Amino acid sequence: MGTQRQVYFGDVTEACQRISGFIHRTPIFTNSTIDGLTGRNIYFKAENLQKTGSFKVRGAINSVLKLKEKDRAVVGVTTHSSGNHGQALACAARSVRFPCSIVVPSYTSAVKKAAIKGYGAELTECGPLASDRRETCEKVALEKNYEIIPSSDHYDVIAGQGTIAMEFLEQVPDLDAILVSVSGGGMISGIAIAAKHIKPGIKVFAVEPEGKILEKCLTSGERLWPNPPQYLDTIAEGIKLQQVGHLTWPILLELVEKEVFTVNNEEIKVGMQFVFQRMKLVVEAASGAAVAAVLSEQFKTLDSSIKNVGVILCGGNVDIDHLPWY
Repeated sequence: MGTQRQVYFGDVTEACQRISGFIHRTPIFTNSTIDGLTGRNIYFKAENLQKTGSFKVRGAINSVLKLKEKDRAVVGVTTHSSGNHGQALACAARSVRFPCSIVVPSYTSAVKKAAIKGYGAELTECGPLASDRRETCEKVALEKNYEIIPSSDHYDVIAGQGTIAMEFLEQVPDLDAILVSVSGGGMISGIAIAAKHIKPGIKVFAVEPEGKILEKCLTSGERLWPNPPQYLDTIAEGIKLQQVGHLTWPILLELVEKEVFTVNNEEIKVGMQFVFQRMKLVVEAASGAAVAAVLSEQFKTLDSSIKNVGVILCGGNVDIDHLPWY
């Protein structure tokens, strides 16, 4: 079943106090069309309007501020990322004057690479495999004596992402459920810890691209993914990772619903387009996945007592020259 979780609500409330001066309190949007289509009240938490264009800055800033609080000298920080966590860590490092080196796969969009450099971080490119990213990042950390801050599988990152749920439930206290797109599981872990503490009856649902087999793993209570870790064939580059992390796994197992929403590329495109056209917001494909889940046939089968549903628009870092429907 894996190790016991080591992040609790107190860690999230501490993170909230720690990062409040460094992040935006993101707004909530509603849309009467989607309410009509679903027969429920849908509330969108716009983390696409967060600093650096995604929720990732919450966990990154919490992690670097905690490092700074410790009384040993931190030389610098590094990570590997397809883009959003890289931007977030680069921004977080700049705000506390830590040197920062970000490892990105060669396929990362020019827009995200430029943003990372814009925050003053050094950029190192690597091959396309999960192992390429990990090995290059470990090499950078060794050579420079930098601290590695993973994108999701890190307790301070998880606590930082949990602040989303604290805000959301202050803004919409009557939420019955929250839908969250999942990659490594840092965001959904933090959200589940905070939301379940504040409102024990709330349901937290994972949304995944095809091929992640998260529901099968959660139902069996076992990590059924093949090794080494693989990337999925999805347009949602922010949620390409097939496996969830080893630290996030026991949290998902304990707190997240076993029923998972699985969406394909065409559905993700429709979700993105809905938000672009009807809500006038720029969102990336990982956000589109959560919207696609709400528009799915599966969503209609949810218990009728689930009236008020929160959806995390997790990021808006989309390459506008390469929108997936062109």
